[in-house]
Amino acid sequence: MLTVEFDRLGLAPEERVLDMGCGAGRHAFECLRRGARVVALDADEVELKAVAAVMAAMAEAGEVHDEAAGLAVRGTALDLPFADDSFDRIIAAEVLEHIPDDEVAMGELARVLRRDGRMAITVPRYGPEFVNWMLSSDYHEIPGGHVRIYRRGQLEERLGRAGLRVTGHHHTHGLHSPYWWLKCLVGVGNDQHRLVKAYHGVLVHDIMHRSAWTQVPERALAPFIGKSLVVYVEHAS
Repeated sequence: MLTVEFDRLGLAPEERVLDMGCGAGRHAFECLRRGARVVALDADEVELKAVAAVMAAMAEAGEVHDEAAGLAVRGTALDLPFADDSFDRIIAAEVLEHIPDDEVAMGELARVLRRDGRMAITVPRYGPEFVNWMLSSDYHEIPGGHVRIYRRGQLEERLGRAGLRVTGHHHTHGLHSPYWWLKCLVGVGNDQHRLVKAYHGVLVHDIMHRSAWTQVPERALAPFIGKSLVVYVEHAS
């Protein structure tokens, strides 16, 4: 399930990409498939080992171009272990809302992005996220959980102070907001609830098959209740 639109990111083969806070690696894997040289960075060593294993398996199976390469690196967004101007493209998907000092992280992202590079940043959208917080404290009051909800203007203002300029934005994952509202209502950890299991099946079907009966409502709902806000940025000067 990709959150970033790669056509907007403008990724080309052999470009160097940082997937900052890669998690399970979904965007890093797509970058590899598109022929990029990918650095997947995360603070979670267990997830990084899994990401590295998948990237190695993709290469062994011939799923990536010869010029593509993948590397898993453990690190923190507050002190990226890279030189200035290291990356042509950067993805930071659903990361900044977890970081108390987010402006330091934004400054680090700006530092390692090439002057003519482009970055995609995604965060939970204010409206759907606010509903989750109101329905369940367990949704965000966990170690490493969400510490803030961004309004788009606030996010753009902070990115601007880091020397970055927003060039476009969109919302996505319209089917996912009702799913999380339901989980918050019945208990965030209650994955065995029959309604949660049924809705999860719908989301899995959408990811696996991208059929019209899920894609049509996804596209219709995303502008209004899409769970994620995606902004595309470049250096302001």
